[in-house]
Amino acid sequence: MNKLTLLAAAASVAFSPALHAQTADPVAEVSAQTDRTSRVAQQIWDWAELGYLETRSSSLLQDELAAEGFTVERGVADIPTAFVAEWGEGGPVIAILAEFDALPGITQSGSASRDPMDEKAAGHACGHNLFGAGSLTAAIAVKRWLEKTGTPGRIRLYGTPAEEGGSGKVYMVRAGLFDDVDFSIHWHADDENSAAARTSLANRSAKFRFRGVSAHAAGAPERGRSALDGVEAMNMMVNMMREHTSMDTRIHYVITEGGAAPNVIPDFAEVFYYVRHSDADEVRALWERLEDTARGAALGTGTKVEWEIIHGNNPLLVNETLAKMMDAKLRQVGGIEYTAEERAWAEELSKSLGDAARPLESAGQIQPYQKSLGYGSTDVGDVSWATPTVGVRTATWVPGTSSHSWQAVAASGHSIGHKGAQLAAKSMTLAAVELFTNPELREAAKAEFDASRGEGYEYVSLLGDRPPPLDYRR
Repeated sequence: MNKLTLLAAAASVAFSPALHAQTADPVAEVSAQTDRTSRVAQQIWDWAELGYLETRSSSLLQDELAAEGFTVERGVADIPTAFVAEWGEGGPVIAILAEFDALPGITQSGSASRDPMDEKAAGHACGHNLFGAGSLTAAIAVKRWLEKTGTPGRIRLYGTPAEEGGSGKVYMVRAGLFDDVDFSIHWHADDENSAAARTSLANRSAKFRFRGVSAHAAGAPERGRSALDGVEAMNMMVNMMREHTSMDTRIHYVITEGGAAPNVIPDFAEVFYYVRHSDADEVRALWERLEDTARGAALGTGTKVEWEIIHGNNPLLVNETLAKMMDAKLRQVGGIEYTAEERAWAEELSKSLGDAARPLESAGQIQPYQKSLGYGSTDVGDVSWATPTVGVRTATWVPGTSSHSWQAVAASGHSIGHKGAQLAAKSMTLAAVELFTNPELREAAKAEFDASRGEGYEYVSLLGDRPPPLDYRR
């Protein structure tokens, strides 16, 4: 069969919205854990731990799984907070991914109006507290279903740290932890419900460190060589470079250190860069140009520069056979329904969204299925090149909310967010059950996966052979 024939066959596979095994109800197994989902999600929200520093959040998930009979392998891939928990025997092997890192520099209480928390330096503005709790619930529900039905197979929960700029999953893929996985399932917090086949951008990041010579800025300026000048010269050249890149290119940066006093010429300065594109090879080509701007900036300012690659993600390889199946499961479960109290809270928060606000009723709707390009990046991308992968997004946030916003932090710590995590858990659980019981679906999804990767595919990460940057958030 040629590639087109394989893809057509994959797209035509039927899957049953009904359960294959009637001796256990997987959705009921998720519902029975409502309190657990809320408790775990809220605890991780309260801790708001940054990438590779999620000691308590990771331990909480591991302890919950161990108490349910999972075998837990801790500290995998040379990452203290990464883990793999497994239950079952035989095949297939189905993985569920769980994230739990927060974002630095954005805090918010559970209030529907702006209320930063001065005692916290981070917040769950991307909803990874919900991600971890919802995936935990799904893994346990699938385990209980396997146990009650006697279905052969293994369910694994992968505790994946530092998605936000740390590429935790990439190191886990690189370490071979997904080599025997048949299928992977993930989800993400959002302001709508969708199982659309959305790709992502490949990306790479690095911290560029310039070193110069300190001197009194007024008394002896001729003796100094400003490291900050090196950073600013690099930024200027990169901003000119933007005009000469393709449409899918995204380049952004932040100066992480630039000196402490205007009258002291800084001998050290640092800028943190991200480069993104839909094609990993184009990221590599753009990166060479970025490195050239750093060298030129150092040469022109009489400084020295070195850089450390922090993370790199391949683009998400969508599998429409699995995506259409997940879309059906999401529609089987349905959307989010607010209580009167939740609606009043959501209406108050919605006032802060301005023109971006959408009708609250959209939280109860399922978005149309389509294949599209997403402009974010995720280390799930590397997993998707190692094993057929499918995801779902649920309305954990008030419709119109952007990720990485204080509004997202607030909803991620609210019952609205917890409900979205439950919805995701139900959809993922149904998808796992379908994969365990439908060999035709498994065959078609793997055929599409093999055709999409192409013959002779070899995995190459965008971060090279560097060890995990365990201190990148310190």
